[in-house]
Amino acid sequence: MKAQPDADKTLSTILSRLDDMKAEETVTIDLRGKSAYSDYMVISTGRSNRHVGSIAENVAKGLKETGLKNIHIEGLPNCDWVLIDSGDVIVHVFRPEVREFYNLERMWTQGPKPAKTI
Repeated sequence: MKAQPDADKTLSTILSRLDDMKAEETVTIDLRGKSAYSDYMVISTGRSNRHVGSIAENVAKGLKETGLKNIHIEGLPNCDWVLIDSGDVIVHVFRPEVREFYNLERMWTQGPKPAKTI
């Protein structure tokens, strides 16, 4: 399945902004064919609440500069876990221990397990 050109452009903008802000352990998960609501999920880590907030604000600013209008952001008040929904790409920015606790990568990258037979 091929991503929309817009999704690839959005992903590129997001990854560039994450790199600029020194986000850590950035992972991109291809959701095409797995999810009807998004083409990619990006998961990244900030070193502290302040770093998480700065990363998220910088990514959102970059997306708005590319002309994206309906960006939805959740979690900025606490900055433990900030979600940025740009439509084609969902971004999660975590503090390290929060990312470890929720472990979204495992949920989205492991295939379904076959049922056990007795």
